[in-house]
Amino acid sequence: MEKKFIHSGQLYIAARPTYIHTVLGSCIAVCIYDPKMNISGMNHYLLPLWNNDGLQSPKYGNISIPKLIEGMELVGCNRRDMVVKIFGGASPNDMQHTSENMMIGKRNYQIAVEIIQQYNIKIVAQDVGGIRGRKIVMDSLSGKIQLSYTQKSN
Repeated sequence: MEKKFIHSGQLYIAARPTYIHTVLGSCIAVCIYDPKMNISGMNHYLLPLWNNDGLQSPKYGNISIPKLIEGMELVGCNRRDMVVKIFGGASPNDMQHTSENMMIGKRNYQIAVEIIQQYNIKIVAQDVGGIRGRKIVMDSLSGKIQLSYTQKSN
């Protein structure tokens, strides 16, 4: 099976059998699977909201998530059949007690949930928050995710 690594600010839709993988800290990966089409997609975004400055970029959740959903629809998926899994949103040790506005991981997760609910897509699994990063691998044929944690930061 093909392998595709996605970096921050990227998204990928696998119309062919692919292992899609990424590494997350405070970033979020939204993983979408359509079980009727056996097609999966994943994004990896860095910040929750585009501030209308410069070009719209998928490094922002409010740009990346709609692009991912619309991309899935372009390859024949139906929104009614899609399910979502969300990963990431960690906060390093030294960020645990900072102001709410500075907690990027938490804000990244909140925007994901808000947008996915607007599209009326069911969230079936999530592993978010905490202080450790995550490595995820998505099997595009089954939508299954292999998750491992990075070592705790010192």
